[in-house]
Amino acid sequence: MAPTQKLSEEKVAFIEAAIEHGVLLFGEFTLKSGRKSPYFFNAGLLYTGSLLSNTSKAYAKILTSSRIPEFDVLFGPAYKGIALAAITAVDLSRQGREVGFSYNRKEKKDHGEGGVLVGAPLKGRIVIIDDVLTRGTAIREAIDILKSQPEAKLVGIVQLVDRQEKGQNANKSTVQEIEEEFGVPIEPILNLQDIIAYLETKGGYEKELVAVKEYRKNYGIDI
Repeated sequence: MAPTQKLSEEKVAFIEAAIEHGVLLFGEFTLKSGRKSPYFFNAGLLYTGSLLSNTSKAYAKILTSSRIPEFDVLFGPAYKGIALAAITAVDLSRQGREVGFSYNRKEKKDHGEGGVLVGAPLKGRIVIIDDVLTRGTAIREAIDILKSQPEAKLVGIVQLVDRQEKGQNANKSTVQEIEEEFGVPIEPILNLQDIIAYLETKGGYEKELVAVKEYRKNYGIDI
């Protein structure tokens, strides 16, 4: 494993706000994968104006300062991705960058405008905005939606947290597998290494740090 890196002030502030508001929790949590995790990031608790504002700024920064190329539309998969993509589009607009925003319904609507897609047409270069990518099931479903749209081209994915866990191939993370499979960059606001670095430097989280490192030893990839 790589040595602990120094975190930016923005990342420290984001982690501390997440802990303070119960978005980033430590304990024992059963993930969708069935794994028992000593930490959990609940994007559903990003419900205050200040938290949403900080989150949208973090997404916007990644979109303008990372490997993500130029894009036309932000796609937020139902459900948590909807709000995340919407607030990011607003933040980008305030910076003078106008992009479309689109999302899907879980169930097809058979009245009114109908269909499963809402918002901007899925045309041109698309970036998926979502929360946490663990095993990749949900993100593959989102990619399948884009594949059903002949004029849509996926160019990147931005997520809140990369858990940096082994995927189907024990030597690669789920993120690495999806990047290779679909040929697009995936950029996180935070990853597991960031959380560990924070716990190490902050102090007072000795028990949590031991549990998280043990989990990384069992399920994480070599960084």
